[in-house]
Amino acid sequence: MRLRNITGSRDVIAASPYVVQEAVQEDCPGTWHEIFGNNHPIYIEIGMGKGKFIHTCAKEHPEINYVGIEKYSSVLLRAIQKMEEEELPNLKFLRMDAEDIASVFGKGEVDKIYLNFSDPWPKDRHAKRRLPSREFLARYDVILKEGARLEFKTDNRDLFDFAVEELEPAGWKAEVITYDLHSDETLMVGNIMTEYEEKFSSMGNPICKYIIYR
Repeated sequence: MRLRNITGSRDVIAASPYVVQEAVQEDCPGTWHEIFGNNHPIYIEIGMGKGKFIHTCAKEHPEINYVGIEKYSSVLLRAIQKMEEEELPNLKFLRMDAEDIASVFGKGEVDKIYLNFSDPWPKDRHAKRRLPSREFLARYDVILKEGARLEFKTDNRDLFDFAVEELEPAGWKAEVITYDLHSDETLMVGNIMTEYEEKFSSMGNPICKYIIYR
């Protein structure tokens, strides 16, 4: 069964205490420290999939608040199941389209953004839908603190080349660009792999990564 078509997933999400529900998302900008009950930094992952990466991050770094964002209900369901097995107070979920990201976080409210193995949207006419596109970089610029970082990983070289080319016209700068993350001992320190990263790297696919800022 395809993950995007699991019957009842939306009902589970609507009842989950780990999900910030759509009905209150419009009240979220500027209130995330209140939602978490502390003043810790806020890191978000856009397109978190089944949640392995962000759940591991939250477990290893209790001093940071994490928000996982996923568009597809049946994929988000898997992340909820992880939380039911191991609840973490510094992790919340949002089911939403990334295009609306600036409507749920206030200006300069986010300390870091992760993009991991995003949908490549390979057709040229869909370029604006790619999460590292200049259109999305403009949205991220609104919610990120000044000088904050965005980290992007993928095994898709075409998508990565596109992402790198978007930086200059979007007004972003690269702190790190690598086309073979797993061969870089320095960058691999503390690297947390996603499900896709484990899969593709085991197949011998090089993993690309950049760290960028405004």
